[in-house]
Amino acid sequence: MTLEAIDKQYVLGTYARDYTNFVKGVGSTLYDDKGRDYIDFASGIAVNSVGHANPRLTNAICEQAKKIIHISNLQVIEPQAKLAKRMVELSGYDMGVFFANSGAEANEGAIKIARKYGETQFEKKRYKVITLEHSFHGRTITTVKATGQESFHTPHFSPYPDGFGYVPSIEDVYDAIDDETVAVLLELVQGEGGVQPFEKEQVQKLAAHLKERDVLLIVDEVQTGVYRTGEFLASNLYEIEPDIVTLAKGLGGGVPIGAVMTTHKDVLKPGDHGSTFGGNYLSTAAGLAVLDILSALYDSGALHETLLYFEQKLQDIAVRHTALFEKEVGLGLMRGLRAKSAEVQGRIIKESMKEGVVVLKAGRNTVRFLPSLTITKAEIDEGFKRFETALSSL
Repeated sequence: MTLEAIDKQYVLGTYARDYTNFVKGVGSTLYDDKGRDYIDFASGIAVNSVGHANPRLTNAICEQAKKIIHISNLQVIEPQAKLAKRMVELSGYDMGVFFANSGAEANEGAIKIARKYGETQFEKKRYKVITLEHSFHGRTITTVKATGQESFHTPHFSPYPDGFGYVPSIEDVYDAIDDETVAVLLELVQGEGGVQPFEKEQVQKLAAHLKERDVLLIVDEVQTGVYRTGEFLASNLYEIEPDIVTLAKGLGGGVPIGAVMTTHKDVLKPGDHGSTFGGNYLSTAAGLAVLDILSALYDSGALHETLLYFEQKLQDIAVRHTALFEKEVGLGLMRGLRAKSAEVQGRIIKESMKEGVVVLKAGRNTVRFLPSLTITKAEIDEGFKRFETALSSL
Protein backbone atom coordinates (compact mmCIF):
# COMPACT_ATOMS: atom_id res chain seq x y z
CA MET A 1 0.00 0.00 0.00
CA THR A 2 1.13 3.54 -0.67
CA LEU A 3 1.53 5.98 2.20
CA GLU A 4 -1.55 7.86 0.98
CA ALA A 5 -3.61 4.66 0.96
CA ILE A 6 -2.46 3.70 4.48
CA ASP A 7 -3.26 7.19 5.77
CA LYS A 8 -6.71 7.19 4.20
CA GLN A 9 -7.54 3.72 5.51
CA TYR A 10 -6.27 4.02 9.08
CA VAL A 11 -6.18 7.73 10.04
CA LEU A 12 -9.46 9.54 10.67
CA GLY A 13 -10.15 11.93 7.81
CA THR A 14 -10.24 15.19 9.74
CA TYR A 15 -7.72 16.98 7.52
CA ALA A 16 -7.79 17.96 3.86
CA ARG A 17 -4.29 16.61 3.38
CA ASP A 18 -1.61 17.33 0.83
CA TYR A 19 0.26 14.06 0.37
CA THR A 20 3.76 15.44 -0.04
CA ASN A 21 5.87 13.22 2.23
CA PHE A 22 8.47 15.35 4.02
CA VAL A 23 11.27 13.25 5.44
CA LYS A 24 13.83 15.83 6.56
CA GLY A 25 14.17 19.49 7.40
CA VAL A 26 17.18 21.77 7.88
CA GLY A 27 16.60 25.34 8.99
CA SER A 28 13.69 26.62 6.90
CA THR A 29 14.13 24.05 4.13
CA LEU A 30 12.12 20.83 3.92
CA TYR A 31 12.95 17.75 1.81
CA ASP A 32 10.44 15.19 0.52
CA ASP A 33 10.94 11.48 -0.11
CA LYS A 34 11.91 12.21 -3.72
CA GLY A 35 14.75 14.50 -2.68
CA ARG A 36 13.00 17.72 -3.70
CA ASP A 37 13.46 20.75 -1.45
CA TYR A 38 10.84 23.29 -0.31
CA ILE A 39 11.23 26.63 1.44
CA ASP A 40 9.07 26.49 4.55
CA PHE A 41 7.11 29.72 5.09
CA ALA A 42 4.65 27.90 7.39
CA SER A 43 6.82 26.35 10.15
CA GLY A 44 4.13 23.84 11.09
CA ILE A 45 1.62 26.69 11.60
CA ALA A 46 3.96 28.84 13.72
CA VAL A 47 5.29 25.88 15.73
CA ASN A 48 8.85 25.35 14.44
CA SER A 49 10.00 28.68 15.81
CA VAL A 50 13.71 27.86 15.62
CA GLY A 51 13.50 25.95 12.33
CA HIS A 52 13.96 22.27 11.56
CA ALA A 53 16.75 20.22 13.16
CA ASN A 54 18.07 23.20 15.13
CA PRO A 55 21.26 21.79 16.73
CA ARG A 56 20.72 23.46 20.12
CA LEU A 57 17.12 22.29 20.38
CA THR A 58 17.76 18.75 19.16
CA ASN A 59 20.72 18.44 21.56
CA ALA A 60 18.60 19.64 24.49
CA ILE A 61 15.87 17.12 23.61
CA CYS A 62 18.34 14.24 23.20
CA GLU A 63 20.23 15.02 26.42
CA GLN A 64 16.99 15.23 28.39
CA ALA A 65 15.66 12.01 26.84
CA LYS A 66 18.77 10.20 28.06
CA LYS A 67 17.87 11.16 31.65
CA ILE A 68 14.12 11.51 32.24
CA ILE A 69 11.37 12.09 29.69
CA HIS A 70 8.43 12.12 32.05
CA ILE A 71 7.34 11.88 35.66
CA SER A 72 4.02 13.03 37.09
CA ASN A 73 3.30 16.54 38.33
CA LEU A 74 3.06 15.11 41.84
CA GLN A 75 6.81 15.73 42.04
CA VAL A 76 8.70 18.92 41.30
CA ILE A 77 10.11 19.08 37.75
CA GLU A 78 13.29 21.15 37.54
CA PRO A 79 13.11 22.35 33.90
CA GLN A 80 9.40 23.16 34.39
CA ALA A 81 10.17 25.49 37.30
CA LYS A 82 13.05 27.06 35.38
CA LEU A 83 10.94 27.55 32.25
CA ALA A 84 8.14 29.20 34.26
CA LYS A 85 10.68 31.58 35.81
CA ARG A 86 12.18 32.40 32.40
CA MET A 87 8.77 33.08 30.84
CA VAL A 88 7.70 35.36 33.66
CA GLU A 89 10.97 37.27 33.49
CA LEU A 90 10.73 37.70 29.71
CA SER A 91 7.11 38.81 29.93
CA GLY A 92 7.81 41.52 32.49
CA TYR A 93 4.58 40.59 34.32
CA ASP A 94 4.16 39.29 37.86
CA MET A 95 2.51 36.00 36.97
CA GLY A 96 2.36 32.30 37.74
CA VAL A 97 2.40 29.61 35.05
CA PHE A 98 0.43 26.40 34.47
CA PHE A 99 1.70 24.06 31.73
CA ALA A 100 -0.52 22.09 29.35
CA ASN A 101 0.03 20.44 25.95
CA SER A 102 -1.69 22.68 23.40
CA GLY A 103 -3.23 26.06 22.75
CA ALA A 104 -6.76 24.76 23.21
CA GLU A 105 -5.82 23.32 26.60
CA ALA A 106 -4.18 26.61 27.55
CA ASN A 107 -7.37 28.48 26.69
CA GLU A 108 -9.44 25.94 28.62
CA GLY A 109 -7.22 26.64 31.63
CA ALA A 110 -7.64 30.38 31.18
CA ILE A 111 -11.44 30.04 31.08
CA LYS A 112 -11.38 27.89 34.25
CA ILE A 113 -9.30 30.52 36.05
CA ALA A 114 -11.70 33.24 34.94
CA ARG A 115 -14.77 31.22 35.94
CA LYS A 116 -13.41 30.48 39.41
CA TYR A 117 -12.42 34.12 39.81
CA GLY A 118 -15.99 35.08 38.89
CA GLU A 119 -17.38 32.54 41.38
CA THR A 120 -15.21 33.49 44.36
CA GLN A 121 -14.52 37.22 44.07
CA PHE A 122 -18.03 38.67 43.76
CA GLU A 123 -21.30 38.50 45.66
CA LYS A 124 -23.14 37.53 42.47
CA LYS A 125 -21.49 34.90 40.27
CA ARG A 126 -19.83 36.15 37.08
CA TYR A 127 -19.23 33.60 34.34
CA LYS A 128 -19.76 35.11 30.89
CA VAL A 129 -16.84 35.47 28.48
CA ILE A 130 -16.93 37.87 25.54
CA THR A 131 -14.93 37.08 22.39
CA LEU A 132 -14.74 38.66 18.95
CA GLU A 133 -16.20 37.55 15.66
CA HIS A 134 -13.55 35.95 13.39
CA SER A 135 -11.62 34.79 16.48
CA PHE A 136 -10.21 31.29 16.92
CA HIS A 137 -9.47 29.76 20.32
CA GLY A 138 -9.27 25.98 19.84
CA ARG A 139 -10.99 22.73 18.89
CA THR A 140 -12.32 21.41 22.21
CA ILE A 141 -16.05 21.79 22.88
CA THR A 142 -15.50 24.82 25.12
CA THR A 143 -12.91 26.57 22.98
CA VAL A 144 -14.94 25.92 19.83
CA LYS A 145 -17.80 27.71 21.57
CA ALA A 146 -15.41 30.52 22.56
CA THR A 147 -14.42 30.85 18.88
CA GLY A 148 -16.39 33.68 17.28
CA GLN A 149 -17.03 31.99 13.94
CA GLU A 150 -20.48 30.51 13.38
CA SER A 151 -19.06 27.94 10.95
CA PHE A 152 -17.45 26.21 13.96
CA HIS A 153 -20.72 25.99 15.89
CA THR A 154 -22.27 23.18 13.87
CA PRO A 155 -25.11 21.13 15.41
CA HIS A 156 -22.94 17.98 15.14
CA PHE A 157 -21.22 18.72 18.45
CA SER A 158 -24.02 20.45 20.33
CA PRO A 159 -25.08 21.22 22.98
CA TYR A 160 -22.23 23.62 23.66
CA PRO A 161 -21.36 25.19 27.03
CA ASP A 162 -23.19 28.46 27.61
CA GLY A 163 -21.74 31.73 28.81
CA PHE A 164 -20.02 32.88 25.61
CA GLY A 165 -21.00 35.90 23.53
CA TYR A 166 -19.48 37.44 20.41
CA VAL A 167 -19.20 41.01 19.19
CA PRO A 168 -18.11 42.31 15.77
CA SER A 169 -15.35 44.64 16.99
CA ILE A 170 -13.47 45.90 20.03
CA GLU A 171 -15.72 48.96 20.09
CA ASP A 172 -18.71 46.68 20.62
CA VAL A 173 -17.24 45.04 23.74
CA TYR A 174 -18.18 47.95 26.00
CA ASP A 175 -21.94 47.60 25.49
CA ALA A 176 -21.78 43.81 25.70
CA ILE A 177 -20.44 43.80 29.28
CA ASP A 178 -23.07 43.13 31.94
CA ASP A 179 -23.03 42.23 35.64
CA GLU A 180 -22.40 38.55 34.77
CA THR A 181 -19.37 39.21 32.54
CA VAL A 182 -16.15 37.88 34.03
CA ALA A 183 -13.69 38.17 31.10
CA VAL A 184 -12.93 39.29 27.58
CA LEU A 185 -10.88 36.79 25.54
CA LEU A 186 -8.92 38.48 22.77
CA GLU A 187 -6.31 37.74 20.10
CA LEU A 188 -4.26 40.86 19.43
CA VAL A 189 -3.72 39.57 15.90
CA GLN A 190 -6.47 37.30 14.64
CA GLY A 191 -4.56 34.47 12.97
CA GLU A 192 -7.17 32.06 11.63
CA GLY A 193 -9.41 35.10 11.15
CA GLY A 194 -7.15 36.53 8.44
CA VAL A 195 -3.90 37.77 10.10
CA GLN A 196 -5.75 40.86 11.30
CA PRO A 197 -3.98 43.03 13.94
CA PHE A 198 -6.01 45.37 16.12
CA GLU A 199 -5.09 49.02 16.63
CA LYS A 200 -2.83 49.61 19.62
CA GLU A 201 -4.82 52.55 21.02
CA GLN A 202 -8.07 50.57 20.71
CA VAL A 203 -6.62 47.70 22.72
CA GLN A 204 -5.08 49.97 25.36
CA LYS A 205 -8.37 51.81 25.84
CA LEU A 206 -10.24 48.51 26.24
CA ALA A 207 -7.66 47.14 28.70
CA ALA A 208 -8.00 50.24 30.89
CA HIS A 209 -11.81 50.03 30.80
CA LEU A 210 -11.81 46.34 31.79
CA LYS A 211 -9.60 47.07 34.80
CA GLU A 212 -12.05 49.77 35.90
CA ARG A 213 -14.95 47.29 35.61
CA ASP A 214 -12.98 44.45 37.28
CA VAL A 215 -13.43 42.34 34.15
CA LEU A 216 -10.48 40.08 33.33
CA LEU A 217 -8.54 40.52 30.10
CA ILE A 218 -7.42 37.18 28.67
CA VAL A 219 -5.01 37.53 25.75
CA ASP A 220 -4.75 34.47 23.52
CA GLU A 221 -1.08 34.46 22.45
CA VAL A 222 -1.05 30.87 21.22
CA GLN A 223 0.11 32.12 17.81
CA THR A 224 1.42 35.62 18.58
CA GLY A 225 3.61 34.67 21.56
CA VAL A 226 7.27 33.66 21.82
CA TYR A 227 8.62 36.55 19.70
CA ARG A 228 6.33 35.89 16.70
CA THR A 229 5.37 39.59 16.53
CA GLY A 230 8.81 40.89 17.49
CA GLU A 231 8.49 40.98 21.28
CA PHE A 232 8.26 38.01 23.65
CA LEU A 233 4.52 38.67 23.84
CA ALA A 234 2.32 40.72 21.54
CA SER A 235 0.95 42.11 24.82
CA ASN A 236 4.39 43.68 25.34
CA LEU A 237 4.20 45.22 21.88
CA TYR A 238 0.75 46.66 22.67
CA GLU A 239 2.01 47.86 26.08
CA ILE A 240 -0.85 46.37 28.09
CA GLU A 241 -0.92 44.17 31.20
CA PRO A 242 -3.37 41.29 30.77
CA ASP A 243 -4.76 39.29 33.68
CA ILE A 244 -4.23 36.01 31.82
CA VAL A 245 -2.05 35.09 28.82
CA THR A 246 -2.12 31.79 26.93
CA LEU A 247 0.78 30.36 24.93
CA ALA A 248 1.60 27.23 22.91
CA LYS A 249 2.78 26.70 19.30
CA GLY A 250 6.32 28.15 19.11
CA LEU A 251 7.20 27.63 22.79
CA GLY A 252 8.50 24.07 22.33
CA GLY A 253 9.89 24.45 18.82
CA GLY A 254 7.85 21.40 17.74
CA VAL A 255 7.52 19.53 21.04
CA PRO A 256 3.89 19.87 22.21
CA ILE A 257 3.48 22.36 25.05
CA GLY A 258 0.94 24.94 26.15
CA ALA A 259 0.92 27.41 29.02
CA VAL A 260 -1.39 29.71 30.96
CA MET A 261 0.18 32.70 32.69
CA THR A 262 -1.86 34.74 35.16
CA THR A 263 -1.50 37.54 37.69
CA HIS A 264 -4.15 35.77 39.78
CA LYS A 265 -1.73 33.23 41.15
CA ASP A 266 -3.87 32.08 44.08
CA VAL A 267 -7.19 31.44 42.30
CA LEU A 268 -6.59 27.76 41.50
CA LYS A 269 -6.01 25.39 44.40
CA PRO A 270 -4.65 21.80 44.38
CA GLY A 271 -7.19 19.62 42.58
CA ASP A 272 -8.82 22.47 40.61
CA HIS A 273 -6.87 21.75 37.44
CA GLY A 274 -4.21 19.39 36.16
CA SER A 275 -2.51 17.66 33.25
CA THR A 276 -0.76 14.30 33.06
CA PHE A 277 1.73 15.36 30.39
CA GLY A 278 1.70 19.15 30.86
CA GLY A 279 5.12 20.62 31.59
CA ASN A 280 7.01 17.33 31.68
CA TYR A 281 10.80 17.07 31.49
CA LEU A 282 10.98 16.74 27.72
CA SER A 283 8.68 19.61 26.75
CA THR A 284 10.06 22.09 29.27
CA ALA A 285 13.67 21.23 28.45
CA ALA A 286 12.77 21.98 24.83
CA GLY A 287 11.07 25.22 25.88
CA LEU A 288 14.16 26.39 27.74
CA ALA A 289 16.34 25.75 24.69
CA VAL A 290 13.90 27.61 22.41
CA LEU A 291 13.83 30.66 24.70
CA ASP A 292 17.65 30.66 24.95
CA ILE A 293 17.91 30.68 21.15
CA LEU A 294 15.23 33.29 20.51
CA SER A 295 16.07 35.67 23.35
CA ALA A 296 19.67 35.81 22.07
CA LEU A 297 18.38 36.51 18.56
CA TYR A 298 16.14 39.27 19.96
CA ASP A 299 18.90 40.83 22.08
CA SER A 300 21.35 40.93 19.16
CA GLY A 301 18.88 42.77 16.91
CA ALA A 302 19.01 39.95 14.33
CA LEU A 303 15.34 39.09 14.86
CA HIS A 304 14.27 42.68 14.18
CA GLU A 305 16.33 42.71 10.97
CA THR A 306 14.65 39.50 9.79
CA LEU A 307 11.17 40.91 10.51
CA LEU A 308 11.86 44.05 8.51
CA TYR A 309 13.41 42.14 5.61
CA PHE A 310 10.48 39.71 5.36
CA GLU A 311 7.91 42.50 5.66
CA GLN A 312 9.54 44.49 2.86
CA LYS A 313 9.51 41.47 0.56
CA LEU A 314 5.78 41.01 1.15
CA GLN A 315 5.02 44.68 0.66
CA ASP A 316 6.89 44.64 -2.65
CA ILE A 317 4.78 41.69 -3.83
CA ALA A 318 1.55 43.41 -2.77
CA VAL A 319 2.53 46.50 -4.79
CA ARG A 320 3.53 44.52 -7.89
CA HIS A 321 0.54 42.15 -7.91
CA THR A 322 -2.49 44.37 -7.32
CA ALA A 323 -4.54 42.15 -9.63
CA LEU A 324 -4.16 39.31 -7.11
CA PHE A 325 -3.88 41.04 -3.72
CA GLU A 326 -5.73 43.81 -1.91
CA LYS A 327 -3.02 44.50 0.66
CA GLU A 328 -0.30 43.13 2.92
CA VAL A 329 -1.31 42.54 6.57
CA GLY A 330 0.11 41.35 9.89
CA LEU A 331 2.81 41.96 12.46
CA GLY A 332 6.35 40.64 12.85
CA LEU A 333 6.64 37.20 11.25
CA MET A 334 2.89 36.65 11.43
CA ARG A 335 1.93 38.07 8.06
CA GLY A 336 -0.39 37.69 5.13
CA LEU A 337 -1.39 38.84 1.68
CA ARG A 338 -5.14 39.50 1.39
CA ALA A 339 -6.15 37.88 -1.90
CA LYS A 340 -8.93 39.25 -4.11
CA SER A 341 -11.03 36.11 -3.52
CA ALA A 342 -11.04 32.70 -1.89
CA GLU A 343 -10.55 31.16 -5.34
CA VAL A 344 -7.38 33.21 -5.92
CA GLN A 345 -6.18 32.33 -2.42
CA GLY A 346 -6.62 28.61 -3.06
CA ARG A 347 -4.89 28.68 -6.43
CA ILE A 348 -1.91 30.60 -5.02
CA ILE A 349 -1.41 28.09 -2.19
CA LYS A 350 -1.57 25.15 -4.61
CA GLU A 351 0.78 26.73 -7.18
CA SER A 352 3.23 27.72 -4.43
CA MET A 353 3.49 24.10 -3.33
CA LYS A 354 4.18 23.07 -6.94
CA GLU A 355 7.03 25.60 -7.06
CA GLY A 356 8.54 24.38 -3.78
CA VAL A 357 7.40 26.94 -1.22
CA VAL A 358 4.99 26.15 1.63
CA VAL A 359 2.44 28.84 2.56
CA LEU A 360 -0.87 28.68 4.43
CA LYS A 361 -4.45 29.83 4.19
CA ALA A 362 -6.31 31.96 6.71
CA GLY A 363 -9.82 33.39 6.79
CA ARG A 364 -10.76 36.53 4.88
CA ASN A 365 -9.06 35.22 1.73
CA THR A 366 -5.59 35.59 3.20
CA VAL A 367 -2.43 33.78 2.10
CA ARG A 368 -0.60 33.40 5.41
CA PHE A 369 3.16 33.43 6.11
CA LEU A 370 4.53 32.06 9.41
CA PRO A 371 8.22 31.31 8.81
CA SER A 372 10.57 30.21 11.56
CA LEU A 373 12.11 33.10 13.50
CA THR A 374 15.57 31.83 12.60
CA ILE A 375 14.98 31.90 8.84
CA THR A 376 17.96 33.25 6.88
CA LYS A 377 17.92 36.00 4.25
CA ALA A 378 19.03 33.43 1.66
CA GLU A 379 16.02 31.24 2.50
CA ILE A 380 13.70 34.27 2.38
CA ASP A 381 15.08 35.29 -1.03
CA GLU A 382 14.74 31.80 -2.46
CA GLY A 383 11.25 31.39 -1.03
CA PHE A 384 9.98 34.62 -2.55
CA LYS A 385 11.66 33.83 -5.85
CA ARG A 386 9.62 30.61 -5.98
CA PHE A 387 6.49 32.41 -4.77
CA GLU A 388 6.83 34.94 -7.62
CA THR A 389 7.08 32.05 -10.09
CA ALA A 390 3.88 30.60 -8.64
CA LEU A 391 2.12 33.96 -9.01
CA SER A 392 3.23 34.33 -12.61
CA SER A 393 1.40 31.11 -13.50
CA LEU A 394 -1.98 32.53 -12.44
